[in-house]
Amino acid sequence: MGFNDILKNSFVQSATESMSRGDAIAALAAACVIAVYIFFIYRVMTRKTFYNKNFNISLVALALITTAIILSIQSSVVISLGMVGALSIVRFRTAVKEPMDLVFLFWSISVGIICGAGLFEIAIFASLLITAAIMALDRFPSTKAPMLLVVDSADLDSEKQIMETLEEYSSHSKVKARNMDAEKLNMVIEVRVKEGAECIREISRISGVKNVSMVSQEGEVTF
Repeated sequence: MGFNDILKNSFVQSATESMSRGDAIAALAAACVIAVYIFFIYRVMTRKTFYNKNFNISLVALALITTAIILSIQSSVVISLGMVGALSIVRFRTAVKEPMDLVFLFWSISVGIICGAGLFEIAIFASLLITAAIMALDRFPSTKAPMLLVVDSADLDSEKQIMETLEEYSSHSKVKARNMDAEKLNMVIEVRVKEGAECIREISRISGVKNVSMVSQEGEVTF
């Protein structure tokens, strides 16, 4: 018997072997339990942000569907080829904006694949390890994002006095935008202040300053 015959027989044997009904039920049950666990972890992690219940439910369904697909693929080569052809024409157009949503989405799919392969211990251990990593990194202190100070002044020469006042209250100040015409000066300054109200009060006392506002900015902290 040549190498090609051995490879062919091995492929046919592995393709015709399928999980028993009990193993399939156990795989679906394990995937369901871990998916429900992911459901609660996602709910806890998004308690401070926008929570999408439909997306969270879809994580559970996705794990079960993926497990069922893996079990079906193992049962027959014909089914596996048909499944690949059917899934290749599916197009998902729903945009996932939050990076953590992508993590949970991939986590749910991975659990379905691992449970479908019958490796329940790996799925459980990986889920616990992922949870520990997410929880630990979520508690890791992050740098507070700077604020944006918007100043409107009728005095075109008031910039120097404004920046000197900011040095007394801010550990960091950087002019992000400066607009000037014949009658008005408008400045947008990135600042880090502890006493924001007192800082605004002092700047508003500067001669020529008509309006002062401080707003938070969204985005990554680079310093």
